[in-house]
Amino acid sequence: MPDTSNGSTSTKTMGALTVGGLVAVTAYTAALGSNGWLWFGWVVLGLITLAMVATHGA
Repeated sequence: MPDTSNGSTSTKTMGALTVGGLVAVTAYTAALGSNGWLWFGWVVLGLITLAMVATHGA
């Protein structure tokens, strides 16, 4: 069982969601055209992930 007391599992999960979100938004853009709200949402998700990584290292 992984040790979640240090938050590394949640940080890895957020990283995976961010990368998966990038793949999904890119696929949507390629198939149906650009949607600014999707890109905005991905940027917000990326910033939240970066904040989690920064606070985890502190």
